Amino acid sequence: MRQLMWFRTDLRVQDNTALNAALSAGPTLALFIISPGQWQAHDDAPAKVDFWLRNLAELSSALRRLNVPLLIRRIGTWAEAPRLILDLCHEFAIGSVQVNEEYGVNEGERDRKVSEQLTAAGIGLRSHLDQLFFRPGSLLTRTGGYFQVYSQFRKQAYQRLHSALPTCLPAPRAQPDPGIPSDIPPTTVEGFPTPPESLRQLWPAGEDVARERLEAFAVEELWCYAERRNFPAQLGTSQLSPYLAAGLLSPRQCLHAALRNNQGEFDSGNPGAISWINELLWREFYKHILAGFPRVSRHRPFRWETEALHWRHAPDELTAWQQGRTGIPIVDAAMRQLLATGWMHNRLRMVVAMFLTKNLLIDWREGERWFMRHLIDGDLAANNGGWQWSASTGTDAAPYFRIFNPISQSQRFDPDGRFLRHWLPELAHLDARDIHNPAGLGGLFGIDDYPLPLVDLGASRERALSAFRNLAQG
Repeated sequence: MRQLMWFRTDLRVQDNTALNAALSAGPTLALFIISPGQWQAHDDAPAKVDFWLRNLAELSSALRRLNVPLLIRRIGTWAEAPRLILDLCHEFAIGSVQVNEEYGVNEGERDRKVSEQLTAAGIGLRSHLDQLFFRPGSLLTRTGGYFQVYSQFRKQAYQRLHSALPTCLPAPRAQPDPGIPSDIPPTTVEGFPTPPESLRQLWPAGEDVARERLEAFAVEELWCYAERRNFPAQLGTSQLSPYLAAGLLSPRQCLHAALRNNQGEFDSGNPGAISWINELLWREFYKHILAGFPRVSRHRPFRWETEALHWRHAPDELTAWQQGRTGIPIVDAAMRQLLATGWMHNRLRMVVAMFLTKNLLIDWREGERWFMRHLIDGDLAANNGGWQWSASTGTDAAPYFRIFNPISQSQRFDPDGRFLRHWLPELAHLDARDIHNPAGLGGLFGIDDYPLPLVDLGASRERALSAFRNLAQG
């Protein structure tokens, strides 16, 4: 029976559960659907779409070595997917469609409708667990609900991993050539301009590159990850998130790379390995939240009561934050890093999110949307989870009274000002003390093109505390 492997955010041939199942079940064709209208509705960044297209070309080459033709089709939105896939199944005599599960509300609705259409025609749709260690709904509290506190989720996840470690699949074998030509992947999609070459070169395409980066990180950097991960001027993080988000790597490959370099231990031994596995489980946790609490896919806060917060409408301040012109150096440097690279250091994602939602008291959804429109590693679950944590509206969120002071964060995690000087050359002449807070020089630091702070950090902090206290009292 001929199989159709429908690729989505799983653009690899190694350790790909659905592809492995398809090739094991029968002669296989592959499909990728370009849906610009849906991508725009999801605020997918041009850098991310370009990354998908570049990886699609690499995937096509890898599939060619397996004699698997890649069909590329274009629709406006996912509403057109059921009919498209049914027509393809009829055209190529497909008996079964294989997919890896995805967990957003729109993704779930899309797959449900595709399944209904195929089932009515006597064609199977097989969904596989692939981008997670555990299927959502399989890790539950004693009362049968989804975990809402990460530490409790992590404890059960560790227990399950110890008892049943997920394995990586063997490399797929080539099938006989079916004699069906592959389509040529496009290099651009209307509505998503090609990003600068300087950005593209930071993120080369292909699962071979992804695995090489993973191995290099695991061997050379993992040992010091716990010590360096919070310092943005150092290469202390894996920077593998774009490859995980697009499915160039599986979480199983990442877990095994960490275990190989930590004598097989999850929660003892190398602190760097423990810390990084912890980050993989944070990613897992937010995917489970996405599945268990669909409202977070619909721009709703996890904590219902925070819907009543009185966010400020301050478009000029929002624009200043977006463009890295707030007058707070660590915030501005981070936002400029995002615009130039499509990526931002994780510690700084929290710093800029707290500044927007607490010091500026601007709705977290504005920041979530801006990040998605610029991040090459944009992932709904992780992005939403991080923003709601910072805004104190989410699951396991930071208490509303815990508000990062961005200047203190800058002094602590970029003590020499190296990160600031790289992204804020107009401040490069300031010493390691003054560069974190040039406004403290009283306007005497001789910089005409760097703005004064948008807000007083102390007063804006009190404003945020008052807003949250009024919410609690109301």
